[in-house]
Amino acid sequence: MSEAASKASTEQIGALMRRATYGSLAVALILVAVKLAAWFATGSVSLLSSLIDSLLDGVAAAVNLLAVRQALAPPDREHRFGHGKAEPLASLGQSAFIAGSAVLLLVQAMAHLLNPVPVEHVVAGLAVMGFAIVVTFLLLGYQRFVVRRTGSVLIGADAFHYRADLVLNLAVIVSLLLTVWLGSPYIDPVFGGLIAFWIIYGAWGVAMGAITQLMDHELPDEERARIRAIALSHAEVRAVHDLKTRAAGPNSFIQVHLEMDGAMALADAHRIADEVEKLILEAYPRAEIIIHQDPEGVEEPRAAYPAR
Repeated sequence: MSEAASKASTEQIGALMRRATYGSLAVALILVAVKLAAWFATGSVSLLSSLIDSLLDGVAAAVNLLAVRQALAPPDREHRFGHGKAEPLASLGQSAFIAGSAVLLLVQAMAHLLNPVPVEHVVAGLAVMGFAIVVTFLLLGYQRFVVRRTGSVLIGADAFHYRADLVLNLAVIVSLLLTVWLGSPYIDPVFGGLIAFWIIYGAWGVAMGAITQLMDHELPDEERARIRAIALSHAEVRAVHDLKTRAAGPNSFIQVHLEMDGAMALADAHRIADEVEKLILEAYPRAEIIIHQDPEGVEEPRAAYPAR
């Protein structure tokens, strides 16, 4: 999670994520309309691959709207840790949509390899793909901004999908041009098949990012080092151990043990813990923090897993 993302307020995060999902849905619907018309005109398999991808973009964007609304909902009686995992769950669903589009595309490409079909009205197809590239590029610029500000795994997955779309759209243009120049009906389905494997690769990456959060993976080492340094910056903290972290959507969860002078009063230890918590919250305002106070040098029970 970037420093800008960690400092953004919950209201800012929510507004940015909602606008990003609205933009994604709008772009998907526009591209579905123009690509559908172009596919009817050309019959191109590679253009069909792009149409299928945009259809799934629209479905994924609709799911993302619901997921963002759920992820930003405050904790309730049944979900005391909030609803942040709605984000990686939706991302996992996105990976399934992406993989499904690749399977459909492979089937269509194989059919056209066995029974070649000539590509027609290439100019119309090229114009549509050029328009798609421009619109996708503009959306990606905004999505990158939102990911930097929010650290959202869901918007990041959507952005990766649209980056794959850029490659896909460029491949369609190359396919159409080569089909015209070389006059071979096999180029188009071959490109369609190659694009399908690219989509599968993207689906795998999206799925792994979602599983990382669902499995309560630790925050990156640089973030853990930053949290440790913040805690140790307090003059009365002697050492830090048993730091545990995880993320759920836009929220972070941090647990840490602070070692302090064993002779100090409980009230002083509590004050120090509150001061350290405030310092960490300044860097991670959307974090839930649990701090345990330990007297320096006293042995205590340790968990069975390796400490970090």
